[in-house]
Amino acid sequence: MDSFRDKIVPVTSILLGVVVVWYVFAVVLNAPFQRDLDRRANQTPGVVEFIGKTMSQPKPTLPAPHQVAVNFFENTFLRKVTSNRSLVYNAWVTLSSTLLGFAFGTALGIVIAVGIVHVATLDRSLMPWIIASQTIPILAVAPMIIVVLAAIGVTGLIPKALISTYLSFFPVAVGMVKGLRSPEITHLDLMHTYNASPSQTFWKLRVPASVPFLFTSMKVAVAASLVGAIVGELPTGAVAGIGAKLLAGAYYSQTIDIWSALVAGSVVAALLVMVVGIAGRIVDRAMGGRPA
Repeated sequence: MDSFRDKIVPVTSILLGVVVVWYVFAVVLNAPFQRDLDRRANQTPGVVEFIGKTMSQPKPTLPAPHQVAVNFFENTFLRKVTSNRSLVYNAWVTLSSTLLGFAFGTALGIVIAVGIVHVATLDRSLMPWIIASQTIPILAVAPMIIVVLAAIGVTGLIPKALISTYLSFFPVAVGMVKGLRSPEITHLDLMHTYNASPSQTFWKLRVPASVPFLFTSMKVAVAASLVGAIVGELPTGAVAGIGAKLLAGAYYSQTIDIWSALVAGSVVAALLVMVVGIAGRIVDRAMGGRPA
């Protein structure tokens, strides 16, 4: 019970603090427009009424938390799943490319890590380029990938998945390299004493030691993959997906819809990270690990 309280109380306190600050900034940022509206209507509302108006504008500069919550609830639970305005439908469209890109990125990261650990030339030549690739803004890379693939007739899910792959392979590669190199020298010497072959050392020592590092890096990778899928929807003019909701909200100044889509993306990311964490614990227990 104490452990549960220690986890819930700090998170709840931070969340309440964020909500309070959010409300304050909503009033401050929406106040100039509300003053202009009141001046045009020759109205002089009191302080409480004025604050209420700043938090009930249809197109506010910064929507209040309750406006976002209402919009999120309506577009999640009160609309048909097949509706283009449903956040569930749009989240699924983005999730499909996220999962495909995450699968590609994880596989690519593992292959690169294995090559770097076993081939010294790759360690000296490939790793610097991998690190340098992450310094290029994804907003600059995404349109180029979309245009190049469209020129050869590849459109739809694959371009968005490749953008997700670009963001997700790096944490997996770095984490897996660290994991494969994590066995101590004494353990490697012991395998050598047992006359174990390189493949036996790899599968019986390096791979089991790398599993915790792999799943930790996969948590980062799956969140990055979601970001890549959303960014990949922006230059394509997509009609569905969280990125499409953001575009539509920006075109029509529907700031509440924009924030609601951002909340939907955050919920999807949290669920994905949670699923990866659960998978990691299952694999750890299957390999004989004990809970801390």
